Amino acid sequence: MKNIFRIVSFLEGVSYLLLLFIATPIKYFQEDPQYVKMLGMPHGILFMLYIVLAIVLKKEMNWTNKTLGIVLIASVIPFGTFYVDKKYLQK
Repeated sequence: MKNIFRIVSFLEGVSYLLLLFIATPIKYFQEDPQYVKMLGMPHGILFMLYIVLAIVLKKEMNWTNKTLGIVLIASVIPFGTFYVDKKYLQK
């Protein structure tokens, strides 16, 4: 389960960065929303999967509520999922 979460975490982090730093600027500066539409749905699915897997993994990894909170908050911070992987999943 941990390895699946690591993969989802990585993909969610990459999709978030692409959406935030590439698709959104293109949408507003070039008035072309196609990239946001193209990346938005996969990112949303990966985000929901990340949240569900983090909650399921809490018991397996013996995370405290504080640790789970950090893992969940990291999903909305750019580069946060990469921090979670390094800090909590590579043990």
